[in-house]
Amino acid sequence: MTTHTEAEIASQPDCWRRAVENVPVDALPRPGERVAVVGCGTSWFIAMAYATLRERAGLGETDAFAASEAPTGRRYDRVLALTRSGTTTEVLELLGKLGDTRTTAITADPNTPIMSAAEQVIVLDYADEKSVVQTRFATTQLAMLRASLGEDLTRAIDDVAEAVAAPLPEQLVEAEQFSFLGSGWSVGLAQEAALKMREASRSWTEAYPAMEYRHGPISIAGPGRVTWMLGSAPEGLREQVEATGGGFFESSLDPMAELVRAQRVAVARAFARGLNPDEPLHLTRSVILSS
Repeated sequence: MTTHTEAEIASQPDCWRRAVENVPVDALPRPGERVAVVGCGTSWFIAMAYATLRERAGLGETDAFAASEAPTGRRYDRVLALTRSGTTTEVLELLGKLGDTRTTAITADPNTPIMSAAEQVIVLDYADEKSVVQTRFATTQLAMLRASLGEDLTRAIDDVAEAVAAPLPEQLVEAEQFSFLGSGWSVGLAQEAALKMREASRSWTEAYPAMEYRHGPISIAGPGRVTWMLGSAPEGLREQVEATGGGFFESSLDPMAELVRAQRVAVARAFARGLNPDEPLHLTRSVILSS
């Protein structure tokens, strides 16, 4: 029987196509605006990726924060809140403190408090999920955000179709430990890949900017352990990791598509450990804190 998580991972090529064909430009940050992007958990990591891409595109200063850590005294033209559930306490509380700052939210559920907490709301209900572990909503909103920056995602969509269908290397399913690496916008994706491994399969995972990996974290590399690069690796890093006896993985796929492959590995590892990826331990769909 296919789990909800598996089905949602497999649906991502179609979700991405729909997202890039329906970009609500009027609700998203405008060129030149100073923007803060906020979220919790997965949404924070997606915020990190988008913030880097927007600045790199020359469209304005863009910061990313965990909603609980966002500075309320700093002036922004717009705050963009990412929240699949639309009920996350820290996001709703932050939006309530922003005064006259423009606010936009992206959510999956139109029947939640976020609809009145933000001035403008983008609803991607077709990418909503039954699984607690967030997969397609995260990547679908990032596909839409990348398209809003003028990116052509044709190749990324081809790549994700490959990522959901290709066989998984046994070395990845059986590894003892993972270190995910990224560079630029894929640093957030590396953090998200590590989170998926923890959530779905309780795997030992870490994540770093690629150039920082040699400044200490490489000491964990060794036989039975995997260093997994999302994007292009710095020169010489593969050789240094392989010299420890550890495995080094990278591909030519778009980093967002490579994240999808990591999602699939997380599910495969869950099954190998007798876990149900639809019901991760100690987690709920949304963190709602009592006052």
